[in-house]
Amino acid sequence: MSTRTMSVAGSFYPAKPNEINDMIHHFNAVFDSYTDVFAPFAAIHGKAVIVPHAGWIYSGFTANIAFRILSMNNPKTIVVIGPSHRIGFEGISSCDLTQYQTPLGDLKIDTQLLKQLQQEFTLPYYPQAHQEHSTEVQMPFIKHYFPKAQVIELVYGYADPEMLEPIIEYCLSQTDTAIVISTDLSHYYSLDQAKQLDSICLEAIRDQNTLALHQGCEACGIIGVEAMLNVAKKTKLHGTILDYRTSADASGDPSKVVGYASVVFS
Repeated sequence: MSTRTMSVAGSFYPAKPNEINDMIHHFNAVFDSYTDVFAPFAAIHGKAVIVPHAGWIYSGFTANIAFRILSMNNPKTIVVIGPSHRIGFEGISSCDLTQYQTPLGDLKIDTQLLKQLQQEFTLPYYPQAHQEHSTEVQMPFIKHYFPKAQVIELVYGYADPEMLEPIIEYCLSQTDTAIVISTDLSHYYSLDQAKQLDSICLEAIRDQNTLALHQGCEACGIIGVEAMLNVAKKTKLHGTILDYRTSADASGDPSKVVGYASVVFS
């Protein structure tokens, strides 16, 4: 057995199982307390989500909503796609291992689907790309909500949306397979500036308007978002924005914030 080991446990998210479960319990208690806001989402059966990837104290609540909604559909395989922050490389790297370590226990990697993707799309494996937090922070959520699910981790470097689109579409055509697109929004602007820039991203997502994404959206995972929107239009999936907030909601500091949003496609 070969394992994709944790690289940001204890910094981006808790390293202890009880602390992870306590945080998710807290996120859900807050979620349930806002019944008027979140109740309409309960009936959504998602096939794909967009989630943030900052430290859980900042973006965990926003990400948790998406995974909770996705759990209504109970996918058997979840393909997590995120941008590389650690190294630069051309294209898309697939994690060619057999299991994925989390504090809640290992997740199996769907090696059968992975081999199909590698053969169909000629996906290499760059080991250094797979110490990436944009994908890793999603895995404890997946283990919590989908303890028997299998995963695939795809990390992209210098890539075009057109490279990701056929992969996303192929995965969504598989039975009981869901997509997770990882991105944060604007970085280190004042709260007012961040909200203005992030509104461009959110409106483009809401309208499935990929041209509008390039009118000021500064999402670090904009390539994945654009690819997901193009596939959604092609496959007639509807995107619903679940939550938006900034790091100021947790830190209280409005001077330099990061924006976070979660979206579900159904």
